[in-house]
Amino acid sequence: MRKASKLDKVRWLILYSSDFALLLGLLGVIDLYYHWLAGVPASLVVVAVALVVIVIVLASRSLRIAVRGGPRPTGMLAAAGTMVLLLAAFPILWVMPVWLAMAAPFVRRRTLLLLSLASITFVTVYVALVDGFNPQVLILQVVATMIVAGGVLANLWLWRITREAHEGEEARALLAVSEERLRFARDLNDLLGQSLTDISARTADAEQALRADPEAAAREMFEVRDLARQTLREVRLTVQSYRALDLGEVLASVRAVLEAADVHCTVDAETGELTAETRTLLATVVREGATNVLKHSKAEHCTITIKEGILEMSNDGVTGPAGEHAPNGLGGLAQRVSTAGGALSAAPTPEGAYLLRVVVPA
Repeated sequence: MRKASKLDKVRWLILYSSDFALLLGLLGVIDLYYHWLAGVPASLVVVAVALVVIVIVLASRSLRIAVRGGPRPTGMLAAAGTMVLLLAAFPILWVMPVWLAMAAPFVRRRTLLLLSLASITFVTVYVALVDGFNPQVLILQVVATMIVAGGVLANLWLWRITREAHEGEEARALLAVSEERLRFARDLNDLLGQSLTDISARTADAEQALRADPEAAAREMFEVRDLARQTLREVRLTVQSYRALDLGEVLASVRAVLEAADVHCTVDAETGELTAETRTLLATVVREGATNVLKHSKAEHCTITIKEGILEMSNDGVTGPAGEHAPNGLGGLAQRVSTAGGALSAAPTPEGAYLLRVVVPA
């Protein structure tokens, strides 16, 4: 089961706090109780209570559609609006703000304001015609509308800001990758462009000299061969430099990512005496190990230690039995570590943790 991200937790907070505001509509049940004491038939009161509950449930469902970014639920809005009009016969002033909150994500702010003013005016005038003007009814209508409809709007605004910030972080990460790829492409273009131009020019010179002076043409082709070999070496160095990972940066990045996922991460690394190749290899293992922690466990703690060429990465929250290494994951890394003269092992410990251990030549 995937561990909940911070964005998931914010979404849950938005939804549940909005549901709590919608529960204000249940005060209408208390109004209905007093109507029953005043002589309203019990069957009619039971139907009205059911309508109140259905309106609140539909409003909660509508809010989830809004958070998910779905289309306007016109049928649900119409059904809930009809129920609210039926309840207006009592009247039940607590359900009108619930319907306004239900419609708030799907209408313009001006439309919502007009609907709010219309509902407040309707209930106030209705009560005034039946029992005389009561300023408390007006105040309750205004306060309830501000709490329910205004609270839902504030939560939706907070959700939109949070989601945009999350998407901005993802876009920034993708931009960094794209910039690195562009840098690599630019380096290769600068490297190969001039070299291939020289090879092409010297090959043309050798072709022209082939009939008149075969020895000169041969010398020219030998130089072309040497130039091609030099270019190949430079390309390999460029690719190796591109693939190289900085172990310190990877450790810092992995720690930040795990901490952001609510996994407390402790790092104790002594990397000063490691060769560049070993540092790159361990950086790749650490990055893959962190991916596995996030994907395949419910970890709350993770410890990374590197001492004398030995990497140990352990975490709690192990779920299910450990299987064979995936070919594209730790299995492929195990082969790379073995080729480098080291060994990789990954398995649960008797204490219930999961230990990834790599031994490489220091």
